[in-house]
Amino acid sequence: MRQGWRWFGPEAPVTLDEVRQTGATNIVSSLHQVPIGRAWTEKEVRERQSLIETTPADRSPLVWSVVESIPIPDAVKRKGGEAEAEIEAWIASLEAVAACGIPIVCYNFMPVVDWTRTELDFVTPTGATAMRFDHERFAAFDLFVLKRPDADRQYSAEDRERARVVFEQMSQEEVAEITRIITSALPGSTTEPLTIPAFREKLVAYSGIDAARLRRHLIEFLEAVTPVAEARGVKLTLHPDDPPRSLFGLPRIASTADDYAALFDAVPSAANGMCYCTGSLGVRADNDLPAIARRFASRIHFAHLRATTREGDGRTFHESAHLEGDVDMVAVLRELVAEDRRRSAKDTIVFRSDHGHRMLDDLDKTVTPGYPAIGRMRGLAELRGIMHALGAPPT
Repeated sequence: MRQGWRWFGPEAPVTLDEVRQTGATNIVSSLHQVPIGRAWTEKEVRERQSLIETTPADRSPLVWSVVESIPIPDAVKRKGGEAEAEIEAWIASLEAVAACGIPIVCYNFMPVVDWTRTELDFVTPTGATAMRFDHERFAAFDLFVLKRPDADRQYSAEDRERARVVFEQMSQEEVAEITRIITSALPGSTTEPLTIPAFREKLVAYSGIDAARLRRHLIEFLEAVTPVAEARGVKLTLHPDDPPRSLFGLPRIASTADDYAALFDAVPSAANGMCYCTGSLGVRADNDLPAIARRFASRIHFAHLRATTREGDGRTFHESAHLEGDVDMVAVLRELVAEDRRRSAKDTIVFRSDHGHRMLDDLDKTVTPGYPAIGRMRGLAELRGIMHALGAPPT
């Protein structure tokens, strides 16, 4: 397995030299500066690739192995195969990536909002901070800030009362902060930042789109793009929903093993794969992570290895240290290592530590939320230790 590191580009707080110091060898990156829906050019991809792979004297080489992500425009999620221009632009981006020899593309199909949290610096017992999704705070935002029509029908009377109490205790600054976190798009997001009025308009645009219809739109998208990926030797990897359940009444269709099985049955191409994210899938207690890895082993080309801790009834959770929380990381890695041993060297799984705690010197620095250097380096070191113990040190 290959050690990856998500790098947000030359403006990121973490430099490539600092990435080298973590032990990572494979870069996970994207052209975040390109507007969603506009086709990437080969020139743009090569410029980023050159920045990553041109190794200074006496430095360890890095290789750009994973594009995370080529954003899928909202029109594709709403209209499926009818969004022909948007799909053609996405294919053009894919072809630019393939021309540069980058073998893995990650993407997601979450409507309106991408990965979602309510707190970015939840203080843990060690003094380090973590990201957190607080169900009551989320409900307070949905019911009393966004004021989504019919939202009250999707919460129990007890939930509504708890949300009201939470909202009434929030200061104006706290309301502004949770609004910013939820609507302005978190790092690496493939959805557009939104104002509250624009947010409401987006939700209206999804009226009548249920899980079956959204899944059909994803299948239509895959039917168009997968033959191109297969012909050019690129593996597509679908990231799970985060969190893996409905938000704002919107359908989510990549939350369980059955969700993925439906997509693989509909589009059986070997290029149609998954991004195996233990943090996202692990939020659901009914997701058996080692079993999912075993079932879809041949489809896993990219892995996000992190852990979450469910709180209370499980609807609230926070990011835990990589070897803590509700994920049995040893069991997960045993499955991934077994699959990796069956593969040729060029097809080994790329993994990265994900969503590290903000700790030590990073508490006093400007960091990318969820992506501080030290917390991720700790996670990578812990994952590497497990692989050594399994007799499969990563490369």
